Amino acid sequence: MPYCTKADLIARFGEDELQAIAHDANGEIDDAAVDRACDDASGEIDGYVSAAGYPVPLSPVPRIVTAYACDIARYRLYDEHASEQVQKRYDDAVKFLRSVSRGEVKLGISTGPSSSSAGSVHMNPGRQVFNGGGF
Repeated sequence: MPYCTKADLIARFGEDELQAIAHDANGEIDDAAVDRACDDASGEIDGYVSAAGYPVPLSPVPRIVTAYACDIARYRLYDEHASEQVQKRYDDAVKFLRSVSRGEVKLGISTGPSSSSAGSVHMNPGRQVFNGGGF
């Protein structure tokens, strides 16, 4: 499941830019190239977030993940012709994802059944809470 779509890319960067960087022989937006870039971006994101314990694909998809997926897909569509701005947005996305993978940034979604504390009690039997002396 890709974290961004052609519609997301158009909404963020405009149809003209997408057509300029991903067009077919007829000059139309190459849907296959866009889908491939979105899938590649999602795979890159999954690699980072799974290292932090999030089950992939993410569901629900946080808006920040969609935004960074768009930046990564755009960078991939530009290939070696990425402008300084496109490169910086890609680098910022990777920096964010590295922070997620190290646990420095949380996505605000569950990392799976073991991380949910709703309705459960976690005990640490190795820690003495009371010293046994009276009150």
